[in-house]
Amino acid sequence: MITKDLHMHTCYCDGSAAPEDMVISAIDKGLSTVGISGHSYTFFDESYCMQKAAVPRYLAECRYLRAKYFDRIHVLCGVEQDYYSDYPTDEFDYVIGSVHYVKVDGEYIPVDESVAILQDAVEKHFNGDIYALCELYFATVADVVNKTDCDIIGHFDLISKFNEREPLFDIRHPRYIAAWQKAVDTLLKHDVPFEINTGAISRGYRTSPYPNEDMIAYIKEHGGRFVLSSDAHSTDGIAYKFEDYEDLVNGE
Repeated sequence: MITKDLHMHTCYCDGSAAPEDMVISAIDKGLSTVGISGHSYTFFDESYCMQKAAVPRYLAECRYLRAKYFDRIHVLCGVEQDYYSDYPTDEFDYVIGSVHYVKVDGEYIPVDESVAILQDAVEKHFNGDIYALCELYFATVADVVNKTDCDIIGHFDLISKFNEREPLFDIRHPRYIAAWQKAVDTLLKHDVPFEINTGAISRGYRTSPYPNEDMIAYIKEHGGRFVLSSDAHSTDGIAYKFEDYEDLVNGE
């Protein structure tokens, strides 16, 4: 039984609940360890991330909650460090390394905001070639451990967030497969676990986690490790459907 969840967001960034509400909900769900992981500050997009001035309060509140609930749950204070964030991570208990943007022609393009943004980017920067965008995304993901020195690799195929509901590309296309397999091969050298992230399921974007089942199988076959993450943005998302995927984390 999985008893920890280390990927969740609160009102300090783009989540809806206070950290204490998330901790109490984690206790109610029977977890032994909970990690709050606010989005790191990104200077080029402040719409979703923790503000610089709020980070000391975030750290202090997490530490207060750790002391308050020490006899009921272990509270960790983490950060989801975007590839393009330059905010220091030294004070956090752990780091999730994630790629939310690709950078091209000096522009930061979010890959998980909308279908329209991706379509516009393909036409503007990639001459209509969606697989060129995918290749750039996975090339960036391949470097996320080097860049963030992370402890967990976040939602490996985030670029596919909308693809199940509004297909943008064929996940069976040889170029797409070659791009993600090359990224996996590079990341496996670091022996950092990939998260199996159920956040897009709980929010209705997908019916399966990140990474997809082919990627999970490939990572397992090549000796990779996993942790389960909910990427919860509200209390009801914590440990979402963990029971469906815990065998993968346990190596079965």
